[in-house]
Amino acid sequence: MPDPMREQPRSVALYWDFENLHASLYEQAQGEGAYSSKSDNRFKVQEPLVDVQAIVDMAASFGPLAINRAYCNWQYFGRYRDVLLQNAIELIQLFPPGGSSKNGADIRLCLDAMEDLARFDHIGTVIVVGGDSDFTPLSQNIRAMARTLVGVGARNSTNRHWARNCHEFRYYDSLAGAAPAGGP
Repeated sequence: MPDPMREQPRSVALYWDFENLHASLYEQAQGEGAYSSKSDNRFKVQEPLVDVQAIVDMAASFGPLAINRAYCNWQYFGRYRDVLLQNAIELIQLFPPGGSSKNGADIRLCLDAMEDLARFDHIGTVIVVGGDSDFTPLSQNIRAMARTLVGVGARNSTNRHWARNCHEFRYYDSLAGAAPAGGP
C-alpha cells in the first residue's frame, strides 16, 4: 500500500537573514558602507527596500511553504509589517548585545535550520536568503542530509563561495518584481 505522505510534494523551508538583504540593498542605493557608517543607519527606522512578495513567490514555486522564518532586530523594520503579516512570516527578534555583533542572525538561522531538518522529513528544499559565507557549513550539512539548497542574495554583496555551495542560487536583483534599489 502506498504511503500517502510520500505522494505529497516535498515542502519548503524559507529562512531569511532579513537585515543582511536589506543592508545590501541600502548600500547598493547609497554606496558601500552607508548602512553601518559612523551615523549608524542600522539603528534608525528603515524604509522598505526588500520585495518580500517576490521572494515568497519564488520560494513557493519549489513547493508548499512549511517554514517561513525571518531573523532581524525588528524594532527598526516596522514599515514591513503588512507584507510580513500577509505572508505569514514568523519573525525571530534578535536584540544584538552590542553594536559590533554581526553574526547573531546567521548563527540562530543555521541552528534552527539544522534542528528543523532533523525533525521534519517532509522538507525537501531549504531556501536561505542571505549572502554571507557564514552559511557555507550549513550548505554542507544540507547536502549531507540529501536536501536541496537554494540561496538568494544581492548581486553586489553575495559571497561567491556561498553561491557556489548552493544547488541553485538566485540573485535578488533578478527576481520578478524586484527592481534594483535606486531603480524605478
